[in-house]
Amino acid sequence: MSTGATAANQIGYVITPPEQATLSVAGTAERFPVHRVYCVGRNYAAHAVEMGHDPDKEPPFFFQKNPDNLIADATEFPYPKASEDVHHEIEMMVALKSGGEDIAVGDALDCVFGYGVSLDMTRRDLQGQMKKLGRPWEIGKAFEMSAPAGPIMPVSQVGHPDQGEIWLKINDEIRQTGDLNQMIWKTPEMISILSTLFTLQPGDVILTGTPSGVGPVQRGDLLHGHVDGVGELRVRVV
Repeated sequence: MSTGATAANQIGYVITPPEQATLSVAGTAERFPVHRVYCVGRNYAAHAVEMGHDPDKEPPFFFQKNPDNLIADATEFPYPKASEDVHHEIEMMVALKSGGEDIAVGDALDCVFGYGVSLDMTRRDLQGQMKKLGRPWEIGKAFEMSAPAGPIMPVSQVGHPDQGEIWLKINDEIRQTGDLNQMIWKTPEMISILSTLFTLQPGDVILTGTPSGVGPVQRGDLLHGHVDGVGELRVRVV
């Protein structure tokens, strides 16, 4: 046994390491290990307008959730503490199998393992307070269990969706609706731009933005999200 292997076997931890955040992969018992979660802000023009912004004047911007904010194979979303105005945002999720820096747009889709459906749940009242103060959004976006997520559909099964309906119903009433082709920054562009700001890694997840119609949820609501060719997600607010 090498000296390096012996040293590795002797490493201990002063506390129990946190469990690796993972997502399921459709049609298999294997898991997708999550490294980071990047979110694209205001990536549908109509949503940018409803949030008070001009999409023609803004470059793309990003924020993060934590890997353990994901609720894999979610069926419930616990209404979070410290907020009285929690909003739904339905999104297509992109899972990366490889990464790097300064990835060309033409090479970006080679990094994708698969796609899924997710919710970017938002404590809108707390996010609004942070916006007014010019402070980061974490308390509005990166709270516990803030990203219910369905299974990942591998590229081998679904290809690279770039058009098709994305919608969300609450208690069978449509609230959000759009088309993937309405994304301002397409999946290859998002990956390429992110790679100029961060070193992307296998296991990174990107939430690609939400169409217009965001609004509040209440305990007991049933959220039903859909992305054409990718899947569906049904989550009860508890």
